Amino acid sequence: MAPKQVVFSEKGLKSNLLSQAIVHNGTIYVSGHIGLDTSTMQVVEGSVADRTKKALENIQVVLEEAGSSLQNILKHGGLRRNEHGLCVIPYPIHIPTNSPETVLEMIPEPRPARTCVAVKELPFKTDASLQWSI
Repeated sequence: MAPKQVVFSEKGLKSNLLSQAIVHNGTIYVSGHIGLDTSTMQVVEGSVADRTKKALENIQVVLEEAGSSLQNILKHGGLRRNEHGLCVIPYPIHIPTNSPETVLEMIPEPRPARTCVAVKELPFKTDASLQWSI
């Protein structure tokens, strides 16, 4: 079996509980990310779209460290806090387009395969968590 390579970016979330990403057989498995400002360790204020955009930016720095980019996304997994069991994550159609750069603009065509699971709670009481395979 091919060895696993740990990906670590100084700009990413620092945790002793998980790797930011693991590369195995040419595929990058990125840990779940929330809309967290990694310099303050606080959830970004604003809308779910604001936090989703920040989560994508956090993922982007890890991908850059691994020598990749959002252009190469194969699979997107999302967790969305919703006590009613509905999974309406703000990607791709539930994103406000009144900001200069929406989350949708960050995800290149063709769109990746996608799953979304509704959960009761997420870390830091945020409302969405994203994970990727590249």
